[in-house]
Amino acid sequence: MSVERKSVQSAAPWEPIVGYSRAVKVGPFIAVTGTVALDEHGQLVGEGDPAAQTRQCLRNIAAALERLGARLEDVVRTRMFVVDIARWEAIGRVHGEVFGAIRPATTMVQVAALIDAKYLVEIEADAIVAAEL
Repeated sequence: MSVERKSVQSAAPWEPIVGYSRAVKVGPFIAVTGTVALDEHGQLVGEGDPAAQTRQCLRNIAAALERLGARLEDVVRTRMFVVDIARWEAIGRVHGEVFGAIRPATTMVQVAALIDAKYLVEIEADAIVAAEL
């Protein structure tokens, strides 16, 4: 049995260098790669502001899901990578604004660094489009 595979790309300059997609859908399953706060032109949104960066990360995730026929309500897991865990609350509050009613499984961990020192948070998401099961 053959399962259709679709992917979408973003404006992130390193996608073609590293060889990955913003999101990949196989059957009803979608994996959204680690997503930072770049706008559609590849420019950072919210320099120095973890809440603004989190908001943009989640907008980017929502846009990738939409391009693959899914919604934020289909998200079952998120992972948040932050460079300063002391700023967890600003990041967590924005995540809660978006996912408060959806309540996916989630993890927030501090990392030593992200790909650019200006990035304060990176978020990945996994989704299942239940209507396609």
